[in-house]
Amino acid sequence: MAKRQATHNAKSLVIVESPAKARTIGKFLGPRFVVEASIGHVRDLPRGAKEVPAKYKKEEWAHLGVNVNENFDPIYIVPPDKSKQVKKLKDLLDGASDLYLATDEDREGEAISWHLSEILKPKVPVHRLVFHEITKEAIDEALEKPRSIDADLVQAQEARRIIDRLYGYEVSPLLWRKVRPKLSAGRVQSVAVRLIVEREKKRIAFKAATYWDLEATFASKSGEEFVAKLVSVGKRDLPAGKDFDPDTGAIKNTALLLLDGPAATQLADRLARGQAKVTSVEEKPYITRPYPPFTTSTLQQEANRKLGFTARRTMQVAQNLYENGHITYMRTDSTNLAQVAIEAARDLVASQYGREYLPAEPRIYKSKVKNAQEAHEAIRPAGHPFAFPEDLRHKLSDDGFRLYDLIWKRTIASQMTDARGRRMTVQVDLDDARFQATGSTIDFPGYLRAYVEGSDDPQGDLANRETILPAMATGDALGCRAIEPKSHTTQPPARFTEASLTKALEERGIGRPSTYASIIDTILARNYVFKKSGALVPTWVAFSVSQLLEAHLPKLVDYEFTAQMEDDLDAISRGESTHLDYLKRFYFGNGTPGLKQQLSNKIEEIDARTVCSISLGKPTTGPYTDEIFVRVGRYGPYLEQGERRASISDETPPDELTIEGALALLERAAIAEQPLGICPETHRPIYIRVGRFGPYVQRGTPDDDEKPKNASLLPGMKPEDVDLATALRLLTLPRTVGHHPANNEPIVAHNGRFGPYIKCGDETRSLPQGVSLLEITLDEALALLAEPKRRGRGAAAKREPLRTFDASPVTGKPVQLLEGRYGPYFADGETNASLPKDMKVDEVTFQQALELLADRASRGPAKKRPARRAKAAPKTKAAKKAPAKKAAKKAAPRKKTVKRDVAKVES
Repeated sequence: MAKRQATHNAKSLVIVESPAKARTIGKFLGPRFVVEASIGHVRDLPRGAKEVPAKYKKEEWAHLGVNVNENFDPIYIVPPDKSKQVKKLKDLLDGASDLYLATDEDREGEAISWHLSEILKPKVPVHRLVFHEITKEAIDEALEKPRSIDADLVQAQEARRIIDRLYGYEVSPLLWRKVRPKLSAGRVQSVAVRLIVEREKKRIAFKAATYWDLEATFASKSGEEFVAKLVSVGKRDLPAGKDFDPDTGAIKNTALLLLDGPAATQLADRLARGQAKVTSVEEKPYITRPYPPFTTSTLQQEANRKLGFTARRTMQVAQNLYENGHITYMRTDSTNLAQVAIEAARDLVASQYGREYLPAEPRIYKSKVKNAQEAHEAIRPAGHPFAFPEDLRHKLSDDGFRLYDLIWKRTIASQMTDARGRRMTVQVDLDDARFQATGSTIDFPGYLRAYVEGSDDPQGDLANRETILPAMATGDALGCRAIEPKSHTTQPPARFTEASLTKALEERGIGRPSTYASIIDTILARNYVFKKSGALVPTWVAFSVSQLLEAHLPKLVDYEFTAQMEDDLDAISRGESTHLDYLKRFYFGNGTPGLKQQLSNKIEEIDARTVCSISLGKPTTGPYTDEIFVRVGRYGPYLEQGERRASISDETPPDELTIEGALALLERAAIAEQPLGICPETHRPIYIRVGRFGPYVQRGTPDDDEKPKNASLLPGMKPEDVDLATALRLLTLPRTVGHHPANNEPIVAHNGRFGPYIKCGDETRSLPQGVSLLEITLDEALALLAEPKRRGRGAAAKREPLRTFDASPVTGKPVQLLEGRYGPYFADGETNASLPKDMKVDEVTFQQALELLADRASRGPAKKRPARRAKAAPKTKAAKKAPAKKAAKKAAPRKKTVKRDVAKVES
């Protein structure tokens, strides 16, 4: 009887992925439910040999975590940092009457639900809840219509995970052996790198061309001025940028009239004496239609263009908006809107903009992207009616507000009328030359009232879109106010940005938009690319890796093959094929070689020097005419021409390293072999070097009996400004400035990782700007030490919090935002959590602080550095009798680390 009563009173357990999502859902569910987070994945493949269970360690496939010999059975383990949370979920399930798995509606969410079911082994009814927005209506509907876990979606996700593991763990070691350690290969990331490298190769091959035309300022009968451009002379058209060959810089069509500077100036002088007349006025109506609602990919692209967000930042902010019930699910490739959302958008159009902005019929959008899942919905404001952005401003961070505002406007605009206008083209003859002017007028802005792609200010952009020409008619005489020659230079193909790379991958059907943020993060972290003014620039390492894969494993970076993989995985998710058949074809092959066969004998076959060499070409003049190569070495890239070598920076854009530039670097390196002078104390040569981490001075050479001494240049110093005297002073660092009169402790000046500083005992102070490390006096050092510490642990206790929030529901202590050595961080008395770089101190909310602290606490305490060894106790007699071999080993000197010039090391 008691057991029946306990079961009757038991609550249902609902499991979601994140604490934020759990809190939001908990608001809509009654006291009969307990909502808890899994905090992401609870099971995965082993991340390394240490995590492989003992019974599998001796298997030949153990390093993969997948039994490729037995139906590709994966080894799933619970990561150590998730054990505590899994135990908590099991304890909660023990007293529950039902289990509801409410993870996200995509394949990954389905897989998390399956893994939870496998780990928890529930003995109570299990229900799968699926919803695309976190609103009371959506949650109630999901509770009324729960379903089972979709085995096809789980198999598709498992196949994707196994393929990524096989690709990464089988191909990456090849890169470690042939290019550089710690590199990685991936099904999508390697193709993304290839795209970026190919674009850079086009930029390298590009030959700029210069051409001239004329720009005339005419005045109509009414006196209104307008500008027209020269399009032809004597019935010969002038070229535009597209008329030049990007590989040679030559004009493609020799019938076109190519002007140079003197010819353009001479023509302008001649035409200035002529009479201008309108020969043609043409006006055509135009219509532009609104953009569809956001998908994951288009949201990332537009947030990058409009807001300057990275893909990662966009997805983090969007996830926060979704989990707090403000937008629909943010991982989608569908542009479809639910009927209730269409009605909500149309109601807002009518009330906010007027009935004239509302089309007669709702707009229905179909995705043009390959493999789009139309059952999903586009990203839009959650619920209905849609909350106005201004009404949520107090609840959202600055980033959250800006992104929600973007989504709201795009959704509303998608249900508005077309924009209508007229384009006018006017042709003006002046002597034997023809000029052309174009203008446009917006008659009805339609959707542009709400949203202009790439613009933060739709109203302001409407004015910029209009170029109004004065009223004119054929035959009108015009006044010629000015004619100016204009020079134009063709431009190389633009590098990819995060937005354009995302668009290119999506258009080719490569990967999933939801993974693009992590792909971009990976190629940045692995130093395949770096950012320059927002563009993704490939490194020389990326060139070498792409060169290796294209030459020896071309199928793995083939665009069509990679896109076909997505089609195959989608077929598995629809139940049209089995994941086991696909995995066998991918790994073992079926008519064509699989991954295993493609990789066989590659270690012996691939010549590391060849794949790590990129030719810049041969100089045509000068004393050195040997071919110049960029070599990618283990310590960085360097130039090689015969016996000559020179280091180059890791972040040298490849298209900027011309043959002329390479020769200059090689010449400079040769000069660097000549010492600045001789040290008067040691009688050893002093050199100025440029290494991987910047310029430095060196006393002696590695060939000497004594280890060379190095000293980095101080901030603001340039190699060309360093003479022997300065180099000798740099080599005195760290130097003793004097002794503190209070304790007789030495005060030492250091050039540290974070800049110049002084140290006295345990006290340190950074040098302010304007104070030279080489010139600082004892009095100046004492004055600095007398000032309170401005950062670090010693400063934290003395400084007021940047902000103080309410008490934490976990610790009961106030949540504070403090300034730390590495930036602001939150503290609740037990846990510290860094403030992300994309959050502002004065705009972060209490809710966001709690989420960051909960996330940090879920990952356990930070790993402590091993303590320094204490001094050894006096040896006992037994210890003194230790084998001579151990004593000899202990006596052996440690290897010394020497700062090196990359080109010298690699040679």
